[in-house]
Amino acid sequence: MGNTQANSTRETTATREDDSQFARFLKTLGPGLLFASTAIGVSHLVQSTRAGATYGYALLWAILIANLLKYPSFEYGSRYANATGESLIDGYRRFGRWALYLYLFITVTPMFIIIAAVSFTTAGLLNNLLALTISASTTSLFLFVVCVGILLVGKYSILDSLIKVICTVLFISTIAAFVLTLFRGPIAPLTFYSSEIWSISGFAFLIALMGWMPAPLDLSALNSLWTLERIKQTRYKPTMRETLLDFNISYVMTAILAVCFMTLGAFIMYGSGHSFSNQSGTQFTNEVVRLYTTTLGDWSYIIIASSAFSVMFSTTLVLFDGYARAMDRTWALLFSNGQNSRTVYNAWIIIGAIGGYLIITQFLTNFTTLIDLATVISFLVAPIIAIANHRLVFSSHMPREAHPPRWLKLLSYAGIVFLVVFTVIYIGMRALS
Repeated sequence: MGNTQANSTRETTATREDDSQFARFLKTLGPGLLFASTAIGVSHLVQSTRAGATYGYALLWAILIANLLKYPSFEYGSRYANATGESLIDGYRRFGRWALYLYLFITVTPMFIIIAAVSFTTAGLLNNLLALTISASTTSLFLFVVCVGILLVGKYSILDSLIKVICTVLFISTIAAFVLTLFRGPIAPLTFYSSEIWSISGFAFLIALMGWMPAPLDLSALNSLWTLERIKQTRYKPTMRETLLDFNISYVMTAILAVCFMTLGAFIMYGSGHSFSNQSGTQFTNEVVRLYTTTLGDWSYIIIASSAFSVMFSTTLVLFDGYARAMDRTWALLFSNGQNSRTVYNAWIIIGAIGGYLIITQFLTNFTTLIDLATVISFLVAPIIAIANHRLVFSSHMPREAHPPRWLKLLSYAGIVFLVVFTVIYIGMRALS
């Protein structure tokens, strides 16, 4: 009898400990999903699908390598914020004011183009979902007004809760389409190699694909800001293990979905004689949604179209928030003695919307050109960010027990070499063309 009671007590205690661990993880969960929401946007819906439709599986290696070799730089954002209680942007300041000015330059330069590319995609999806006949630029303007309004009056908690639902819906629907596509099989024999990749245009697309695969590398700084904001929101300081678990779950999810989107493009469009349109964001996004309905059936159109729009809208919203936070923190460190300002944050939201809309008006009939421009710029600045992040996590002010393990350090070196080499090759090819 005594043994039975003792066993029951131990089981109850273990259950409470498990519940406590789960509750603590729920308090940690959030920043990783914001990262995933941003990643599962243009790079997946547009670039991965285009890669499969145009080259079959010939660029599968590029998706896998980009996800693997960029991992350390992204992981460092979560690791650094947890260990030091400051963002990567604060860390850049430790290199000197020149580093912050450089960060400001390489962030602002592509920011408007990135916002424009993501918003233009979102506008195309909304036009398709509601069968609107207005131009994508008009729809983009409406979306900008909505996003600005939400962020000017909203809170991080609203954004955080919204993303969890959206990511779950898109993940389930994409996996379902992926599995059904595998059962159906490709419409033409697939290839794992294409000599066209090494032409000027092919290599440019390769760089564009890897530029946002799984996301622009400057997102690492935004991830560190979201990590700190989540701690502030919940008033709970997670362990390093909990923070990294939140990030790793989301990172693996983005990598899996990238392969799924490539497979949809490869199985349904490669070898069909059809290609994606470059003329209109609305037409292009309609073609992407049709990839799902071709596999799942026409009945699924409203579900897939709604899910795709939701994830792209969340990407737009998260980008506005992330860039505004980054600019606010950079401005504070440079000009306001480290004091953040809601006014500066609000101002950068409005500036981002105006700049993004002006870019859209210049690319109304060149949708994929806009996407490629944004992704190539992101790839070209990636080596600078990768080197800076690596130096920070191995610097003297980073607690030694929080330093990355040896395998991650070696992977980080490999990622830096990879980014530098491909950047140099791309610049050389463009110079000779």
